[in-house]
Amino acid sequence: MPVDPTWQNTLTLDGAELRRVDSMLVMGDGTALGSRGGVRPGDPGLTVTLAGSVINVSAGVAAVYRSGQGVYRAALPSSVSPGSVTAAHATLARVDLVYLRIWDTDIDASGLRQADPVYLAGTPSSTPVAPTPAGTVIYLPLATISVPASGGGSPSVSTTVRPVTVAPGGILPAQTTTPANPYTGQVWHDGADLKVWNGSSVDTYAKVRTVAWTNITLASGFTTPQGALGTAQYRVVTVDGTATVQLRGGITCTSDVVAATTFATLPVAARPPQNRSFTVARNYSASTCGSTRLEIQTTGVSQIFGSTSPNQTGWFSLDGCSYAL
Repeated sequence: MPVDPTWQNTLTLDGAELRRVDSMLVMGDGTALGSRGGVRPGDPGLTVTLAGSVINVSAGVAAVYRSGQGVYRAALPSSVSPGSVTAAHATLARVDLVYLRIWDTDIDASGLRQADPVYLAGTPSSTPVAPTPAGTVIYLPLATISVPASGGGSPSVSTTVRPVTVAPGGILPAQTTTPANPYTGQVWHDGADLKVWNGSSVDTYAKVRTVAWTNITLASGFTTPQGALGTAQYRVVTVDGTATVQLRGGITCTSDVVAATTFATLPVAARPPQNRSFTVARNYSASTCGSTRLEIQTTGVSQIFGSTSPNQTGWFSLDGCSYAL
């Protein structure tokens, strides 16, 4: 069956045809002709606030999707109040809903063709949930209002139910869960890292984070730093998705070490799942080897090794030591 494309002379498209074509303007929802409705990211419009018990919805724009009907685009040119919060229940809390409604008499037989915000009070309960508009209501949730029982405080507004939409291929912001029916290459940001659906799972692209170094508390008989080396320190960073401990700095032995000796006990956050052993730089002369063994146990006990004269350990470096947790 032929259909009417847009922007051709002599053709007249009805509302349903235009709405379905407008699906090209917003991100899909993973279904044929489907669209993701919502407000624009970074747009403060359609924000719900309370002035006492009076509800206000600020000016703004939104795309409201209805399955089988396409995308309705709506704009509120100025702040609108859908009413006042219903009085609190004597003993039970309640969650109310504020939503943007599209009135389309062809769909809902309302006799109206308009858009405006609507307030819907919830049901008082010991475990209250937000109500859902019944019937053929075409709507976009904007906020919930938590109403405590009488005497339990003031109502509070949450906009977490308000969806955000972007153009096809755009990056969804503040998306803490994997989008429904994601396409391969779909990108979103969870507030911390960039996420990409690779066709079967989520790839995480983490930003470079600056992690502070923490001084290592040394056992008796050891001091830091050693000479021009830095203070003995550790930090836990993420390397290729794995928590990794990095060590640095130099340590002086106040008495030469001639056998395995504990120089520190690392905190729980830096303890390896298996014992780790490293070859580290140490004091060097014509009669001593310039390296020795360092071991970090699962208990955090960290030992440096030495041997009898002339191979005692007088100082050693932690630079370059790292291990996965």
